[in-house]
Parts: sequence; C-alpha cells; structure tokens
Amino acid sequence: MPEVTFRDFAAAVMQNDMAAAARVLETLLALDPARAAAAAAHFHDQMTGQGPAFMSKAMGLRTAVTSGRDEEMRPLLADCFGLAGDDLAAAMAALRQRYAP
Repeated sequence: MPEVTFRDFAAAVMQNDMAAAARVLETLLALDPARAAAAAAHFHDQMTGQGPAFMSKAMGLRTAVTSGRDEEMRPLLADCFGLAGDDLAAAMAALRQRYAP
C-alpha cells in the first residue's frame, strides 16, 4: 500500500468520504479509529463552517509540519482536528517522525 499523505486526506474530505479520511488520519496522526473519525469530522465541520479562512489555516499546517516547530504545529493540530492532551501529543510525535528534516 502506498504511503498516505495529507493530500490523500484532503481528497477524501472533498469527496465527502469521511471513512477514508479517518483511515488516513489513523496513519498520519497515530490516532485510534474512533479518534481519527472524530478528528476528520471536526476538520470537515470547520471547513464547511469557516470556508476560506479555515482552509488558509489548514494549508499552514503543511508549513508547520515541515518546519518541525512544535509551537506552530500544536495550535494548528488543535484547531484543524480538535486534538488535545494525549491525542495531540501522539499526533505531534507521529508527524515529527514522518516528516523529520
């Protein structure tokens, strides 16, 4: 199976395939299936509710992840996916490992 990316997640959300979106987040953010489904739903709700303002923030996640700066990643992961506590810590660790410079 090919490596999944945030592009795969975005494509699934745009196709309104939230099950596929959640499966991508399970891998990318090291979340269990229920938490990944909740994170995908949160993202979708924010995207439809806030429109372009949210999408601009979501696009900033790519830069934050590739920069590896926790102070940039943490608030974006919380805002975009509704992550907190252990879920947020696990997601940050997974992203650091996957996208290490």
